[in-house]
Amino acid sequence: MESTLKDIRDGASVLELDPKSTVDGGVEDVYGEDRATEDQLVTPWTFSVASGYSLLRDPQYNKGLAFTLKERETHYLRGLLPPAVITQELQERKLMNNIRQYQVPLQKYMAMMELQERNERLFYKLLVDNVEELLPVVYTPTVGEACQKYGSIFKRPQGLYISLNEKGKILEVLKNWPERSIQVIVVTDGERILGLGDLGCQGMGIPVGKLSLYTALGGIRPSACLPVTIDVGTNNEELLKDEFYIGLRQRRATGQEYADLLHEFMSAVKQNYGEKVLVQFEDFANHNAFELLSKYGTTHLVFNDDIQGTASVVLAGVVAALKLVGGTLAEHRFLFLGAGEAGTGIAELIALEISKQTKTGVEETRKKIWLVDSKGLIVSSRKDSLQHFKKPWAHEHEPVNTLLDAVKAIKPTVLIGSSGVGKTFTKEVVEAIASFNEKPIILALSNPTSQSECTAEEAYTWSKGRAIFASGSPFDPVEYNGKVYVPGQANNAYIFPGFGMGLVISGAIRVHDDMLLAASEALAGQVTKENFDKGLIYPPFSNIRKISAHIAANVAAKAYELGLATRLPRPENLLKCAESSMYTPAYRTYR
Repeated sequence: MESTLKDIRDGASVLELDPKSTVDGGVEDVYGEDRATEDQLVTPWTFSVASGYSLLRDPQYNKGLAFTLKERETHYLRGLLPPAVITQELQERKLMNNIRQYQVPLQKYMAMMELQERNERLFYKLLVDNVEELLPVVYTPTVGEACQKYGSIFKRPQGLYISLNEKGKILEVLKNWPERSIQVIVVTDGERILGLGDLGCQGMGIPVGKLSLYTALGGIRPSACLPVTIDVGTNNEELLKDEFYIGLRQRRATGQEYADLLHEFMSAVKQNYGEKVLVQFEDFANHNAFELLSKYGTTHLVFNDDIQGTASVVLAGVVAALKLVGGTLAEHRFLFLGAGEAGTGIAELIALEISKQTKTGVEETRKKIWLVDSKGLIVSSRKDSLQHFKKPWAHEHEPVNTLLDAVKAIKPTVLIGSSGVGKTFTKEVVEAIASFNEKPIILALSNPTSQSECTAEEAYTWSKGRAIFASGSPFDPVEYNGKVYVPGQANNAYIFPGFGMGLVISGAIRVHDDMLLAASEALAGQVTKENFDKGLIYPPFSNIRKISAHIAANVAAKAYELGLATRLPRPENLLKCAESSMYTPAYRTYR
């Protein structure tokens, strides 16, 4: 076979080959595949040369019509493409024009995913240059609908699916992935996808989406990113009955069986990729999220975006908002609706920052922060029945059953929603907080848009235009009383791509809370006077690569300061190091 191929490459025509090597005028079926009956076994032989047809089918190197005439000659592409040669910029214009024709967000999502599978650099070029327009397409809110319908829209696998069937063989499964130098793994078990609940194996849309943002916004090479879904079953009855469901058709494994599978995965990751690979836990249910972070935080480089990433981006927004409302962090009172991984994670980071600023113990600073869960205000009389992660927030107070009563009793200056339940910041709640605050800070963080505690329009209207508002999913600007208000988006995409890049360029081996504070301070420092004048507490996403570089530099500096960095000697200028390390999606010239 090799000699036949060599002859063709060296200029021999197929027609000049020995007649024995042809079947009906074609190249000989060396492996007998065409002559095999359907029930006969054949071997899927391939050969890998980055030339000709295989080059056009390789998303990492394919450039479509942007291949130059010289490249077409050198890489055996003559005749495989129409004669026109166009630039990447023209390709980008054409595709953006096509994507804008779609009226349904899920169609835009599928068009972007197909582009990623066809031409990787062009996909990232579109995402980097049009980040504000395409971020809601490739991530929240559209990715939520994509996960719900993943079985129906599934075309080709992106990432690794590790199910209970792979128990005892996870290291072998990791070795099946073609890339060896992995820097970031995003893993989910699909149990709590956004605010949509248990989507099982179809949660793969989340790791795929997150890692595309790691590359586009943080500059991590696509080949260094690995999406993983751990499939232990699903308790979603609709999915179990769905003929198109792509995962295990069984109830979720729990207890020791679950713990053993996750432990094998974490051990295999370290064995295969080393100490410095970042494992980001994504959309695990509360009980597992806290346990995994606690269990592996001291042995692996792990990060939970729902607990730590959300906390860091919200803290940055609150710190920036102080420029608009005045006072120090310690002078404000915080009330949360939602006491799960996001709510308690944000609360803890705010308490740590106040502790750092005031040199007061964190136990004391927690008393400025109150949480409401489904049973009402978390108070000390409920302590015995609380989950362990809620207990630090059980303060002395009489029981309060509703959010409205809690607002009236606590009189918060900052109201934060992380409940995953939409329409919970009612007119009465917003009017109540606005009654004792000149500029109430209202953060409705739950995703997707349908689960947001209130809309931007509701927050501005009910507060008579006085609220400083940000949400988890994007909202359009709102006009109220002749003034246009631009809502901020407290999106984790501000933090995790730069945070991950900071860990990579420093060679960090562990994540420390001080790194999260460093990321928050860097993000808050990127909000300009012009942004504040519009009522924004986050900078625009159009500057996200610059923002990510600043965050990466701050996080890397903290890693060196804490002695957790292994990339030595330390670069003199960490900001320049971050910027120069970023992947750029411009086409390369092939020789």
